[in-house]
Amino acid sequence: MTNESRDTQRIIVVSNRLPFSIEQKDGQIEFKDSAGGVATGLKSLLDSMPGALPFEPDYMWVGWPGATVSDERRDQVKSTASSAFRSHPVFLTEEDFENFYQGFCNKTIWPLFHYFPSNAEYDESYWRQYQKVNKVFSDTLLTIIRQDDLVWIHDYHLMLLPDLLRKAAPKIRIGFFLHIPFPQFEIFRLLPALWRREILNGLLGADLIGFHTHDYAKYFLGCVQRILGYKQKIADVMLDRRTVRVAAYPMGIDFQKFYDAARSPEVLKEITKSKEAFGDSKVILSVDRQDYSKGIIHRLQGFETLLEKHPRWRGKVTFLMLVVPSRIGIQDYEGTKNHLEELVGRINGKFGAINWSPIIYQYRAVPFETLVSLYAMSDVALVTPLRDGMNLVAKEYVASRTDRTGVLILSEMAGSAKELNDAIIINPNHREEIAEALEQALAMPRHEQIERNRFMQTKLRRHTVGRWATAFLGEIFAMDPSLEGTYAKPLDPPSQTGLIQHYDRSLNRLLMLDYDGTLVPFASYPQLAKPSRRLLNCLHRLGANPRNELVLLSGRDKAALENWFGALPIGLVAEHGAWIKEYQQSWQIIKPLRADWKTTLFPILQSYADRVPGSWIEEKEFSMVWHYRVADEERGIMAARELTDDLIALTANIDAQVVQGNKTVEVRNAGVHKGLASQNWLLKNLCDFILAIGDDLTDEDMFTVLPGRAYSIRVGNRPTRARFHLRGPDEVLQLLETLIDDEYGEKFYAQASAWPLHDSRP
Repeated sequence: MTNESRDTQRIIVVSNRLPFSIEQKDGQIEFKDSAGGVATGLKSLLDSMPGALPFEPDYMWVGWPGATVSDERRDQVKSTASSAFRSHPVFLTEEDFENFYQGFCNKTIWPLFHYFPSNAEYDESYWRQYQKVNKVFSDTLLTIIRQDDLVWIHDYHLMLLPDLLRKAAPKIRIGFFLHIPFPQFEIFRLLPALWRREILNGLLGADLIGFHTHDYAKYFLGCVQRILGYKQKIADVMLDRRTVRVAAYPMGIDFQKFYDAARSPEVLKEITKSKEAFGDSKVILSVDRQDYSKGIIHRLQGFETLLEKHPRWRGKVTFLMLVVPSRIGIQDYEGTKNHLEELVGRINGKFGAINWSPIIYQYRAVPFETLVSLYAMSDVALVTPLRDGMNLVAKEYVASRTDRTGVLILSEMAGSAKELNDAIIINPNHREEIAEALEQALAMPRHEQIERNRFMQTKLRRHTVGRWATAFLGEIFAMDPSLEGTYAKPLDPPSQTGLIQHYDRSLNRLLMLDYDGTLVPFASYPQLAKPSRRLLNCLHRLGANPRNELVLLSGRDKAALENWFGALPIGLVAEHGAWIKEYQQSWQIIKPLRADWKTTLFPILQSYADRVPGSWIEEKEFSMVWHYRVADEERGIMAARELTDDLIALTANIDAQVVQGNKTVEVRNAGVHKGLASQNWLLKNLCDFILAIGDDLTDEDMFTVLPGRAYSIRVGNRPTRARFHLRGPDEVLQLLETLIDDEYGEKFYAQASAWPLHDSRP
């Protein structure tokens, strides 16, 4: 590994296949672009990504070139791959390919993860080959990666790779995204014990693991909990020395590409030809790879039932079935193809007439323009996978409907059903349900079609493939390199003694403290987390010392802080820095702020409060918070992710930011944070002792602006910029009480003890 310093950020994309394939003809090697699959979609994305990220990205692609390459040809393939495709090939033998890809990947993982356990084979030689190929990928990567690269690994072929890389390069950033479903525990446990543990540990070598839906992320976390037993906090897996983030990132499409293509002259010409060919017949479109998980047979059976139960559609509707060849040579797929062709022939023979074929079946791949024309001219799209990670065909169909007509029938087993809930959602296992959905779609009024597609197109415009990638990459880059895998050391007795000695000999001290989660434990509702008399006495004594300046920085509103702490000789910061109150002065706003955006965003928060029992909204002057501490934890976590995603989209063009806290989602003015508020005191005082204590991400802004000599303490053992950590508010209070100097504190004690407590004060 090298350690070159660069102005750009390099992303190493790793997938089973490269975006090109090679063929050897007449002793020569030919390079061809790959058709379809994850590799092709990612290539399009990466080519358009430079303008979508806050840094200048560079990338290199690592994967298999699609064929065995002899030793004497490898240098040539490497050279062309690098210069023409920005790629680096991983060379595999025919045996590697057979037992790895055709074997373990497609005969074990694919059927099991798609809930076809009876199709799964548990062959030890397949497993050993899977281990070997993942090791070959790791060895290849270690020859080219640099210390500051991000390695982004894709899909089920390489689930052991993150941990192999982590062990060899502990500081490298690693992301992993699974493009197929992750199964529930009862399915995943069908793997032999050693295999399933190694797969989970392999994935946990990544810093961030992404799935298409919250359900898949939840199933993964459940398997980790039940098989490996690692502690989890919300969506983080707490390893011995690292935290792994697990989250859902629904993959989108390039909406504008399909929308614009549907209006292009080439596509419009093809649409005209197709409509002339079909005449007045309505067209039902099915586009899928040849795969038993796609539910193609069920689709045909549902169409047959439509013609049986609703004979008025005979001669008036045509089922255009486009099946793209896939994984040729695997017995299960060949069997599916034979069954499919027999069924097509039987239905056409049963219902067909001289001038009408119920089903037009095509077994081939089609060019992009032809595909878009089929999307644009078909009256109904029938997308009924029995289990699917996302299914982009459904999204492509909706994006291609420039006049917003057309009806999408979508399986509830597809990941995209979570987003496209204005489609007709069905259970694909029930042929009668498919038939009734077809009847509803074919008879749906035009105004209803337009209304449904309007909502879905709005979502697809916002949740594009570019946004999917930048959200995933942005999450990793938000993990500061200095924090990656870095935990603060405990404030052990020697460290605490050194802190106290420094405090005692200092003349000008600054103490900055968070409140909730730092000085008091979290409560079900914020108003219940009142300060105890012990805490008030401690703060009063520390603040009364003329050598101290004590500041309480909180996300609470200024009224609550004034009520509880207004009589103390301390400074106050409200709403994470929006409001500042120095001791014996009035409240001041930190900079001109706007709150007009609250009117737009409040209904969004309210809809989630209505959806999730036990959640509620706290409104402040310049921020709003959705709380879900007393809601069902699993439901609250899922809703928080969805709400955050919606709010990020809505705040993209306004001066507001979305912050996830401890069982909260907050929207506040951008550029306002505790770091900015802390500088108000840091810049005006020449302090010879600084102590800052906080417990969550909002406090990391405060730690960021501190000089290196400051004593920064994070409550809870999480990756942080702080130097030390304590376990909880009790330990924080014990530490603060050791700093009380009775020479200054005693004369204020009687006054503090005699306070007439406010109603809200304990």
